[in-house]
Amino acid sequence: MASNMDREMILADFQACTGIENIDEAITLLEQNNWDLVAAINGVIPQENGILQSDYGSDTISGPAFDPASHPAPAPAPAPSSSSAFRPVLPIRQIVERQPRMLDFRVEYRDRNVDVVLEDSCTVGEIKQILENELQIPVSKMLLKGWKTGDVEDSTVLKSLHLPKNNCLYVLTPDLPPPSSSSHSSALQESLNQNFMLIITHREVQREYNLNFSGSSTIQEVKRNVYDLTSIPVRHQLWEGWPASATDDSMCLAESGLSYPCHRLTVGRRSSPTQTREQSEEQSTDVHMVSDSDGDDFEDAPEFGVDDGEVFGMASTALRKSPMMPENAENEGDALLQFTAEFSSRYGDCHPVFFIGSLEAAFQEAFYVKARDRKLLAIYLHHDESVLTNVFCSQMLCAESVVSYLSQNYITWAWDLTRDANRARFLTMCNRHFGSVVAQTIRTQKTDQFPLFLIIMGKRSSNEVLNVIQGNTTVDELMMRLIAAMEIFSAQQQEDIKDEDEREARENVKREQDEAYRLSLEADRAKREAHEREMAEQSRLEQIRKEQEEEREAIRLSLEQALPPEPKEDAEPVSKLRIRTPSGEFLERRFLASNKLQIVFDFVTSKGFPWNEFKLLSTFPRRDITQLDPNKSLLEVKLFPQETLFLEAKE
Repeated sequence: MASNMDREMILADFQACTGIENIDEAITLLEQNNWDLVAAINGVIPQENGILQSDYGSDTISGPAFDPASHPAPAPAPAPSSSSAFRPVLPIRQIVERQPRMLDFRVEYRDRNVDVVLEDSCTVGEIKQILENELQIPVSKMLLKGWKTGDVEDSTVLKSLHLPKNNCLYVLTPDLPPPSSSSHSSALQESLNQNFMLIITHREVQREYNLNFSGSSTIQEVKRNVYDLTSIPVRHQLWEGWPASATDDSMCLAESGLSYPCHRLTVGRRSSPTQTREQSEEQSTDVHMVSDSDGDDFEDAPEFGVDDGEVFGMASTALRKSPMMPENAENEGDALLQFTAEFSSRYGDCHPVFFIGSLEAAFQEAFYVKARDRKLLAIYLHHDESVLTNVFCSQMLCAESVVSYLSQNYITWAWDLTRDANRARFLTMCNRHFGSVVAQTIRTQKTDQFPLFLIIMGKRSSNEVLNVIQGNTTVDELMMRLIAAMEIFSAQQQEDIKDEDEREARENVKREQDEAYRLSLEADRAKREAHEREMAEQSRLEQIRKEQEEEREAIRLSLEQALPPEPKEDAEPVSKLRIRTPSGEFLERRFLASNKLQIVFDFVTSKGFPWNEFKLLSTFPRRDITQLDPNKSLLEVKLFPQETLFLEAKE
């Protein structure tokens, strides 16, 4: 038999492996297996080979066998309806050599919240020291309340308290003056807007429920919700833990004197002549399901002076509610808008974000995008006539952990199967997208098995239904199923991402090659066009040059023909000019002294040196003859009787 210290270690390891935070439930399971850790884990989380193996060697960790038939667990989870059952396997090495647990504490003091994170090896006094720095309250004036085991000493090690990961505590300061009474009304108004965590223990089955209620909720609403969870009618409920000021069921929680933010209550069934038979029925009923048989309660209703109308008050209220979805809705988007609005009015604004649009559009959003952006598709099938619907929606589907996980990893689409026309329409969609097998499975579901949660994963050629979750589940099991499906999807997604990256890499290479080829063609075409333009320009310039030469030649010939004949040497008076060209050659000719200077210019032009392109210069004194008046005679410009000139190109 294990010692008390060993049992504490075994209990902590068992809770860490199985995720069971209820200490009483964990101790019950361990006692059923004589505190054999491996046998208890195998009983709660069945392994594929039926036994948990140690990774230290080939030997098997032995222990008493766990027989579910002879030792029924307080909360057996329903068998998964898909082959993708979630089977976490923890090696013994991880259990023995596990790291210190980190515990989260949300500490409330009046209107302040302080978050504290510590290892479970720390003490209660260390929490108070942190709070002293945050709240400026001396440790000696501080009372730390909210421990499940009652008051604890400052030297108590947190590990010995077997706390869950997340904890809510509150600070009392009886030695400090209370807040001013003038702020009482504002404090009450603030309390109405706050949420109270009620930790309610069902005495007969030793099960805890953590329920969140706003301060404006009434005690009657709490009792009715407990009826949904425990099947104990309000008139048969026997409570412990309500404050003495809570004398009226119509009183709101903010005025009832409950401890904020957490308060513990216990509920049981009031003794009656049929108690023995009711207890035997409850022991044979799955505690996760809400019983739909309360015949004994209805039979003895007259004993308490209650008529049928009062007994069925909640059912009548449900019938008076608006339908979740209109019948024969032409547009699925409009139907989903009404569904979302009605769901919010019934269960509050904290719920999954339902996709507004057709089922095909939801497929497009979840599956037909890049592999990194794909998500799983969760289809919620609602049914107002199921006894499980209210509990599933309010306690499971609207749980913050479920809402957060769905919003991050899933596209959530919903449909209401309460009306026959809407049911037939969904079965048609189901048959078209998932095949006749899935449609037949949903068609054969009984009303009390609803609501259903379908987990869909998109594949290359078809859509696969990974899991079908029925309404008789718990938050922990729902999260386990969602996480298990996400693990399967993540593995497939990584393969799809790898294939998509390889395909994109190939396409990028092909695009780069095509682009390089296109640029090469464009460069060749541009080079060819540039060459053609150059040749055309050369041809044009050549043509212009040729035309200019022809024009010049025509001018030269005309001037040459128009020149007066060269006078003889013995003629009087005669001016002999000797002209040097830029190439060094000399042009010699005789002119009459009375000839005009223009005739000299025409002579030079006829020899290929137009006077508008060349300057005719005299040597001494140096002067530009082309700047003189061409109508003057050679005698007047002093080019008589002889002169040597030279041609120079103009700049």
